[in-house]
Amino acid sequence: MQLVDIGANLTHPAFHADLPEVLARARLAGVNTIVVTGTTVAESLQALKTANAYPEFIHATAGVHPHHARECDASTIPALRALAQHSRVVAIGECGLDFNRNYSPHPDQEKWFVAQLELAIEMAKPLFLHTRDAAPRFGDILHAHQDRLPPAVAHCFTGNASELKTYLDLGLYIGITGWICDERRGAHLLQLVREIPANRLMLETDSPYLTPRDLRPQPKARRNEPAHLPHILHRVARALGKAPEQVAAETTRNALAFFGPNLSPT
Repeated sequence: MQLVDIGANLTHPAFHADLPEVLARARLAGVNTIVVTGTTVAESLQALKTANAYPEFIHATAGVHPHHARECDASTIPALRALAQHSRVVAIGECGLDFNRNYSPHPDQEKWFVAQLELAIEMAKPLFLHTRDAAPRFGDILHAHQDRLPPAVAHCFTGNASELKTYLDLGLYIGITGWICDERRGAHLLQLVREIPANRLMLETDSPYLTPRDLRPQPKARRNEPAHLPHILHRVARALGKAPEQVAAETTRNALAFFGPNLSPT
């Protein structure tokens, strides 16, 4: 099986000491493509540097996470625009709204979310989206841009049936993480994943976060990594009543369709 991890935070300090080993384990596990998430301008630049260092199977996104919206200024969008011109940057984001932790004021989050939506439209790049506890405002902003939206994925979907319907009605792809492996918080996803059309489902680890709770043995310091993506795949496949090989083929095909030809090795 060949898999695509559409979201891994490989620039996180947790990977500074052993990234080559992490990537070797990912490849042995069948993860042949990884998209490294950009969460600030600086981290997006680092994500691109990581992609350039491993051109055989790493790509990057460029964006500002809503937690960091308060740090944005007049230089932010030009900097992201410059990064997005590189072929190895395959999406704009991670961007969106997070009304759970509220690290940035809501007006700042909304302003810079819209700015990044408009940048993605301008650059004709897909959108890598984040939302938490921000419905319905998140959906309202996307709906206002629906006629011009490029392909977009609701990264790390953990929401309810109403949110899923809203995102699917907007044409979004849905990213599923190890949250589905958590019997305390993610059990509802075992049913909801069946509502996602086969051509809109993608898989991700969100490493080093969201280590599958049912993974045995648990990794040291509970650090998640792309090599755990097959575990998520098997949990999703069981929920769907499909063979893992079929889900792997479908989600890989979706990732290639979503991110475009630049996702293929160069």
